[in-house]
Amino acid sequence: MINTLKKLFGIGSGVNYAELVKNGAIILDVRSKAEFAGGHIKGSINISVDTLRNNLDKLKDKNKPVITCCASGMRSASAKGILKANGFTQVYNGGGWYSLQSKL
Repeated sequence: MINTLKKLFGIGSGVNYAELVKNGAIILDVRSKAEFAGGHIKGSINISVDTLRNNLDKLKDKNKPVITCCASGMRSASAKGILKANGFTQVYNGGGWYSLQSKL
């Protein structure tokens, strides 16, 4: 059950996030502006999951890797689904931003 949930949310999938970032991946933080202002990964882009569908143009290249993150991994999983449904080809759920930061 736990492994199924991890797979669903893209957590613990063996993804090398540091390598993705080194090769130009975008880190997309989908928390609110207030949450983002309270702390975030340096260089990340903030587009809340609630406004993501209306701001897809801010992520210009649909073939560039995107790592989504939020507070716990729930909103980033939703954001991953939105991006995949809109033609983004390389989307990874990084989970919570704080734990993702330690993987970079």
